[in-house]
Amino acid sequence: MSLEQDVAAARSAVDEVERACARVTGHFRDTVDVRRLRLDVSRLRDDLDLLCGAQPAAAQTPQFGSVSWDDGMDDGIGLPGGATR
Repeated sequence: MSLEQDVAAARSAVDEVERACARVTGHFRDTVDVRRLRLDVSRLRDDLDLLCGAQPAAAQTPQFGSVSWDDGMDDGIGLPGGATR
């Protein structure tokens, strides 16, 4: 098989694991273990993307700019005399 076929097969397998885990976790309430299993499946997908050189979807379309996280306060770094607040 070619690399592209192997990657497609791996992606298909991850999709199937995700569907199977979703069926299992449907029998439980939202617990730490359920969230961890969902995260593990997500990490499989992300690791496959990283291994194959593709950027994860989140990296392709950022939802927030850095301005969204700036509180607008100067933290004092770089002020003359080294003064901080």
